[in-house]
Amino acid sequence: MTDSLTEQKPALFLDRDGVVNIEKNYLHKQEDFEFNDGIFELCRHYQDKGYILVVVTNQSGIARGYYTEMDFANLTFWMIDAFSKQGIEIAQVYHCPHHPDISGECECRKPRPGMLLKAAIELNIDLETSVLVGDSERDIEAAHRAGLKETYLFSQEQKETNATQNIHSLRTLIKK
Repeated sequence: MTDSLTEQKPALFLDRDGVVNIEKNYLHKQEDFEFNDGIFELCRHYQDKGYILVVVTNQSGIARGYYTEMDFANLTFWMIDAFSKQGIEIAQVYHCPHHPDISGECECRKPRPGMLLKAAIELNIDLETSVLVGDSERDIEAAHRAGLKETYLFSQEQKETNATQNIHSLRTLIKK
């Protein structure tokens, strides 16, 4: 019998800008934040299946000086609270505040897998059975580098992708 305290769980990894919310360049204000259609239903579905919900997001606007870590933190707390009001627990939000041309190379900026690997350690996640939904190929590449097998590219256009599937609606992933 495995100890439930050490048993790994799968996660649903979500990119923020373009998946959780409608893409707006360098979004950092609550009044500009619009949740994508279907995001709450998608998260509730995976939460009900026992998945840990994790957001992984590149935030180069911090390195560029467009907004601060505190601006990002305030918006993140507001976003987590909005999910909580829907009965959804976001376990953690990981972000990369870097940009290679400004702050140098790092291991956390997608397409590198640093944020996913950190989440796996901190939250005891089984990466192989986890799922990622991203809106760019760099999200998909980060997931594959971390060992995820199931990835979805969320885009309104049909794109060439290394993802498991290109989806046009978040509700596509809600299997009855």
